Amino acid sequence: MMNVKKYQKQYYMPPVPCMDWAKKDSIEKAPVWCSVDLRDGNQALVIPMSLEQKVEFFKLLVEVGFKEIEVGFPAASETEYEFLRTLIEQDLIPEDVTVQVLTQAREHIIRKTFKALKGCKNAIVHVYNSTSYAQRQQVFKKSKEDILKIAVEGAKLLKELTEEAGEKYRFEYSPESFTGTEPEYALEVCNAVLDVWQPTADRKAIINLPSTVELSMPHVYASQVEYMSKNLKYRDNVVLSLHPHNDRGCGVSDAEMGILAGADRIEGTLFGNGERTGNVDIITVGMNMYMQGVNPELDFSDMPKLCHAFESFTGMSINPRSPYCGSLVFAAFSGSHQDAIAKGMHWIEEKAPDTWTVPYLPIDPTDIGRNYDADVIRINSQSGKGGVGYILETKYGLNLPAKMREAMSYTAKSVSDHLHKELRPDEIFELFKDSFENVTTPYNINGVHFKQLDAGRIEAQVTSNYEGGEYTTVFAEGNGRLNAVSNALKQQYNLQYDLVSYTEHALEQSSKSRAIAYVGIKKPDGTLSWGAGVDPDIIRASIDALVTAINNR
Repeated sequence: MMNVKKYQKQYYMPPVPCMDWAKKDSIEKAPVWCSVDLRDGNQALVIPMSLEQKVEFFKLLVEVGFKEIEVGFPAASETEYEFLRTLIEQDLIPEDVTVQVLTQAREHIIRKTFKALKGCKNAIVHVYNSTSYAQRQQVFKKSKEDILKIAVEGAKLLKELTEEAGEKYRFEYSPESFTGTEPEYALEVCNAVLDVWQPTADRKAIINLPSTVELSMPHVYASQVEYMSKNLKYRDNVVLSLHPHNDRGCGVSDAEMGILAGADRIEGTLFGNGERTGNVDIITVGMNMYMQGVNPELDFSDMPKLCHAFESFTGMSINPRSPYCGSLVFAAFSGSHQDAIAKGMHWIEEKAPDTWTVPYLPIDPTDIGRNYDADVIRINSQSGKGGVGYILETKYGLNLPAKMREAMSYTAKSVSDHLHKELRPDEIFELFKDSFENVTTPYNINGVHFKQLDAGRIEAQVTSNYEGGEYTTVFAEGNGRLNAVSNALKQQYNLQYDLVSYTEHALEQSSKSRAIAYVGIKKPDGTLSWGAGVDPDIIRASIDALVTAINNR
């Protein structure tokens, strides 16, 4: 690209190495979560949510388990103001949930924010001003001292108005555009704000470090976070919060590495909605913990419901490949993947291990409301015998012999390739029945009678026809009923094949239970032909399977 020289690094490294976070390999406990769907997420929508939609979304967030929810910027518009008042006046905020409101560090905006909070029991007042080099230089045209003064005066006013209101609101400060701010200066501003608030163990302050614009690789952000965590005043009484954005596509990595670096809290949205490329996706961060055995303390057990509600409220669409929640994230079309998953699922059923280790599935899809036949094993022209066999077995109770599964998979792949479409489980089942079950043309058996002979031999009286012609009756012997019927057909029609495979099992457990039989025959050229028969009488089922295999030669 021709204009690459117009760009350079816009971030600042800490003045000392901060890499202790890199010694850790996983997150050990869930952070405090704060949803900003109703503020940061809502302002990013082409058509912002209505009051009714925001109320319903708030209820959904409470149901998921969020204990801190940023509900808006009440001084920014009447809609935002009205929403907060509705939550308060209709008593919609549970006792254990704290609402968070955002305000710039400007006096008239702060005062209107407190007016909107009147009557609210539990609230966090989140004040911010931008501290980055670019904003100081280009937007505000102010010195470092001027910007620090804005932050301190805003902090003082929050404290003053809270005392006047007789409330115990908690305070949060964000050096907005933290990622473009010199870490030493960001620390200076944050510590000056903390000196005003004097946080205590029972009333901790929140210092929030937003990657308002993601400017670096995640390890740089983690080093910046670690520097702040190690050098903030009153650290035991400070909740260190992160608000990662996703401009470089690394929002989740920023959050995870930031937690390793000392962060206690994450602000983000469901499904990563937000301005530009979005906020950090709390679902992904939380589920990443879950898949390593850490309770995220949020309930994502009905992911389809969350997806539907989110799309309904916001008008946004969830990418089908979005981690954990996308419609295709568990889907396996590849034959080798399907085979491994199917074998892994059988292993889980047989061994009942304490932990989940199924190939290609980092978590059990049923934990979040997904299912195997519709969400995992998906059949198209790329699929193999494992997937087709798994669907027929788990959804329809058909345990096909291995070689027959292979034949059925080729049939399914051929149809999918011809139609240029994925085959649904019901379509696969119908294809199996049409292709392999009780096929009665060109050969058809009308009736069979058996007679027991000496030495275990069986005589079969077989009445059959070919391509709808006249029925003829033939007698033949065999070492079993199926063998005797097979010999009769060979004799009548001069057929050449070897009966090489026979299996059977019950389909239903009831007084009217049916049986299914699978028969494989080897043709003179060495290839196999397959058939299945279904009937309450297992002998009739096996005969139908044999006739189908002959008809499929």
